[in-house]
Amino acid sequence: TLIYGGWSLMKVLFLIEQTPPSHLSVCYLSLCTGQMTDLLYTEKELVQSLREYIKAEESKLAAVKSWATKLDALTRTSTADPEGYLGHPVNAYKLMKRLNTEWSELESLVLQNPSDGFISNMSTHRQYFPDEEDKTGAARALMRLQDTYQLDSEAFSKGKLPGVHSNVILTVDDCFDMGKTAYNDADYYHAVLWMQQALKQLDDGEEAVISKVEILDYLSYSVYQMEDLPRAIELTRRLVAIDPSHQRAGGNLRYYERLLLKQFSEQNQAQDQDQPASEEPIQLGTYMRPKDHLPERESYEALCRGEGVQMTETRRSRLFCRYQDGYRNPRLLLKPMKEEDEWDSPHIVRYLEMLSDKEIEKIKELAKPRLARATVRDPKTGVLTTANYRVSKSAWLDGEEDPVIARINQRIEDITGLTVDTAELLQVANYGVGGQYEPHFDFSRKDEPDAFKRLGTGNRVATFLNYMSDVEAGGATVFPDFGAAIRPRKGTSVFWYNLFRSGEGDYRTRHAACPVLVGSKWVSNKWFHERGQEFRRPCGLTEVD
Repeated sequence: TLIYGGWSLMKVLFLIEQTPPSHLSVCYLSLCTGQMTDLLYTEKELVQSLREYIKAEESKLAAVKSWATKLDALTRTSTADPEGYLGHPVNAYKLMKRLNTEWSELESLVLQNPSDGFISNMSTHRQYFPDEEDKTGAARALMRLQDTYQLDSEAFSKGKLPGVHSNVILTVDDCFDMGKTAYNDADYYHAVLWMQQALKQLDDGEEAVISKVEILDYLSYSVYQMEDLPRAIELTRRLVAIDPSHQRAGGNLRYYERLLLKQFSEQNQAQDQDQPASEEPIQLGTYMRPKDHLPERESYEALCRGEGVQMTETRRSRLFCRYQDGYRNPRLLLKPMKEEDEWDSPHIVRYLEMLSDKEIEKIKELAKPRLARATVRDPKTGVLTTANYRVSKSAWLDGEEDPVIARINQRIEDITGLTVDTAELLQVANYGVGGQYEPHFDFSRKDEPDAFKRLGTGNRVATFLNYMSDVEAGGATVFPDFGAAIRPRKGTSVFWYNLFRSGEGDYRTRHAACPVLVGSKWVSNKWFHERGQEFRRPCGLTEVD
């Protein structure tokens, strides 16, 4: 094995290219980014169709206006002296002609509907439009990003994302829709944040379709649900001042005031009827975010932000880089893989230049038509289902369907020394904006013994993860148990064992795919199983070997 200090000195030894020349076509959640790209072109086509419709309507209207102008002058003359006008035979003839023919032609012109082409185009494309679930999912994705990367609603609404300068903004109506999505999910924490932002922008003079009364109605009740009675009363009073006839607001106000009085009475405190609500604006940190199903939520999200990484100088000194020839594998002797340690224990390594750009594009090309919402196995029923904690689209590729997939499978086997005969197919996943996979284990635990029973190949012994794109912001692979964060780098791969040599699960390998903040994350992975590895990775003598 050769230790490298700089790749340029060693490239003279690379006599064989990793990928032989080939003529591969290069092609470009819940919609994935690839599918959303198609929607951009669809929208462009619809805009062109709309402009053609407008042009046709304008042409039609111009013809009608011209006809009306001509007849307006004619009727003024004819009605000024009807008998004199009709005394001329040509005028009498032309009147008959106009009423018999030309007015009928005008009627036909008015009845023409230039929108037919546009409507037909809309109908053709509508089947590919996002549905209500997609729209709701997109709103939830923005809230997920807001929480993970601690982005306040105002910065978000102005397009101010970490490291990104953009003119994209969220309007009052956009913020209201965000808040309403959260409200309908009984997520009053986010409902407050977004309704408050909608109200602020409306107070600042921004025009909107939604009214201040509607915003205050949702906001005041959401604040009440966050147990901030003084502020709920203040907001409801503001609503009633604008619309005194609002029955629900009037009833709520009386209820809130009685409730506050009762609280003061129970605490034996004198109540100040005009006690002001907090003057602090409602933003991140004003209210406590409700706890959820994930015990390591805070540490997981901190790692996603680049905080709490436990890579000390002592640990860093134990990490090395080297050339990996797969224990003198003939295919790697002349061009060994560049291997870097990412973590010491559990041992996680990264392989550089694992996939070429052409291979990556071929994988995307094969996967894109098959991408479907990724599923997880329900630990109670064993049934595959979708879940909010895994938001991505995935597809499975067999090595027999294309030489590129077969070649990649062989390369993975050469590098790891593990057989791919009992491994799962190559899984390709695309995480769009907000796409994530919360902390999970790749292997099955003792409380789910039937997880891989159908495969008959034992548990997942190891994970080989290929990064097929760079990600502008977010999208790291993190390990909350020991504080590691691995950033996506296009063309590289990371590898780790999920099981000890004894077959016991290594619970430290619980990991997550952080939400993608900006960009699109493409990955592919190979899961190795226990069967077939008996002589390639012999069993250890102790439980944690």
